[in-house]
Amino acid sequence: MKLINLNALDGKGVLKELNVSANKLVAADNFAKIKLPSKKSEEYRYFKIEPLLEKNWNILKLEQKEIKKDKKIVIEDGIIKSVVEGVEVEIKEFNDIEATHFDSIYYLSHLLANKAIILRVTKDIAFEIEHIINSEALINYRVVILIDSNTHAKIYENYKFNNGAFVINGVDIFLAKDASLNLIKNSTYKNSAVIISSSNFKMDRNSEFNYLTYDFAKNNFLNLFNTILEENAKFKASHLQYLKEGANGGNVSKIIHKGINSKSNQMAKTILQDKSIAIFDALIKVLNGAKYTSAHQNSKAVLLDEKSYMTSKPQLEIYIDDLEASHGSTTGQLDKDAMFYLQSRGINKQDAKKMLILAFANELIEQIEDENLKNMVQNSFEIAYYDKIEIDCIKTCHECEESILG
Repeated sequence: MKLINLNALDGKGVLKELNVSANKLVAADNFAKIKLPSKKSEEYRYFKIEPLLEKNWNILKLEQKEIKKDKKIVIEDGIIKSVVEGVEVEIKEFNDIEATHFDSIYYLSHLLANKAIILRVTKDIAFEIEHIINSEALINYRVVILIDSNTHAKIYENYKFNNGAFVINGVDIFLAKDASLNLIKNSTYKNSAVIISSSNFKMDRNSEFNYLTYDFAKNNFLNLFNTILEENAKFKASHLQYLKEGANGGNVSKIIHKGINSKSNQMAKTILQDKSIAIFDALIKVLNGAKYTSAHQNSKAVLLDEKSYMTSKPQLEIYIDDLEASHGSTTGQLDKDAMFYLQSRGINKQDAKKMLILAFANELIEQIEDENLKNMVQNSFEIAYYDKIEIDCIKTCHECEESILG
C-alpha cells in the first residue's frame, strides 16, 4: 500500500483502511490530525521521507511463533524469537499511547502494529535485545518496556540489517517510581535499509534513565523520541553519529519537564563526510509546575568535507523562572591548530586526522561503563569509519598498512 493515501482519511477512516481495532481510535485521531510528514515538516525537513511514503509497499505480516529461552532477546523482522530469564513477555494489543506526542509516525507505528512486544522487568537485570532485519518490505513493530518500582535494568540494544527494508518501529518505555534504566543502542545501518524509530519515554518520580545511542550509517535513519519527566526524575541522553556516502540521519527529540526538581542533560556529537546530512532537532519544554528544573543540551559536529551539512536546532521553551537551563551548538572542521601540533610531532596528516576523529568520538564512547560493551561500540565505530575490508587488510598484511592509514 501507499502510506501517503492515509492523509486523505479521518481517524475512523484510518482504522477502517488499516483494519485496526476501534481501541486505537486515539492513535488514529492523532495521526489524522498531524498527518504524515513531508519535506515541509520541521522534524523531517532534511530527511528524505516523501519517496518512502509514496512507494507502494508490501507490508510484512507478522505471525508470532513459539518463543524460546536464550541468552538474549532476539526480534527478527518484527517477530520475537527468544527471551531471557527474568524478563516477562506478552504479545498483545497495547493502547496506553501518549496523546501528546509530536510525531505522526509514532501513531502510525502503533496503528500498523496491531500487537506489541511487551517486556516487563520485575527484578534487577542486564540483558541484550538484538533486532535482525532480513525481509525487503515495510516492517512495522512496537516494543514496550516496563520497569517496575525500585528495579534497576541495563539493556544493550543492537541492529543487524541483511537486506533492504523500510522499518517503522519504536519503543515505549515506562519507568515506575525509584526505577532506573541504562539503555545503550548500537546501530550500524547499511545496504538500502531505512529505519524510522519513533519512541516515547515516561519517567515516574525519582526514576533515572541513561540513554546512549550510537548510529553509524551509510543510508538513511531517523530517531525520534518524546520524554516526560515527573518529580525528581533524571534523564541523560548522549548521541554519537557518524554518517557517510550521502546518508541522511539524526535525532529529533522533545523533553518535557513536568515535575519539580527534574533534571535532563542531552549531548550529541556528529561526524559527517561524503555529502551526508545530519539532524539534531531538540526541544526542552519546562512546564509551570517544574520548579528547580535543571535542563541542558548541546550539539557538536565535525564536517570532514565541504559538501556535508549539519542542521542543529537546540531549543528551550520555559514557563518558570526558578531553574537552571542552557543550550548550545557548534559545527566546524577539525581543529587546524591541533592538526599542526600533531604533525609537528612527526605524525603524518592522515594519522593526525584519524587521532582527532577518534578522540572526538571516544568522549561519548567512554561513557559506557561495561568494558565489553564499550569495546563492541568502539569496534562498530572503527569498522564504520575505516571500512571492514581495510581493517581485515591491516590485520593480515602489514606491508599495506602505511598506504591505508597514511
